[in-house]
Amino acid sequence: MALQIQIMPVTAFRQNCTLIWDDETQEAVLTDVGGDVDYVLSEIQKRSLKLQAVWLTHGHLDHAGGIPALLERINVPILGAHEDDQFLLDTLPETTASYSFPICPAFTPTRYLHEGDTLTIGNYTFQVLHIPGHTPGHVVFYCAAVSLLIAGDVLFYESIGRTDFPRGNHDDLLRNIREKLYILPDDTQVIAGHGRMTTIGHEKMYNPFIRA
Repeated sequence: MALQIQIMPVTAFRQNCTLIWDDETQEAVLTDVGGDVDYVLSEIQKRSLKLQAVWLTHGHLDHAGGIPALLERINVPILGAHEDDQFLLDTLPETTASYSFPICPAFTPTRYLHEGDTLTIGNYTFQVLHIPGHTPGHVVFYCAAVSLLIAGDVLFYESIGRTDFPRGNHDDLLRNIREKLYILPDDTQVIAGHGRMTTIGHEKMYNPFIRA
């Protein structure tokens, strides 16, 4: 038995919503439900999983824009991001309209997340790290037992998150990657918010924006 993952690119931005579950307990969580709720829920039902929560890394529309539609179908807690991203959740109606996404109502998470919080999926524990820079309230989720990092839009394959959005900060992003992510084991698998997976070791060696 093991922790399982399925990466599901959603919305026109092909954002990586991830389904994570414990084979033994069949308990599951979703990360960053940006849209395409019917598809996402069908993948859960296909496996007869028990959805426990949704974890949000940050408040951008392609990561959080599917949450109100999801809650119309299933009642689960929404955990994250950090409260510094509430301004993005408050403006979802305007931003989704401006990008021609389905209009998403503003919402408030069930609980904000902070540095050092822990979350569980079945028998597995994830540590919450606060990584501002792409957005001020961005968080990531790290499970040491399986060397897995859910990185949102902080770290990509040989790239990093944009910092030209409201309240972005390039220096903060680089410092947080260096001080909080590059200290993780090199074999840590990284699920980025878009595109292919990578590892911490690969990025330390080859990322042109920030090398170890």
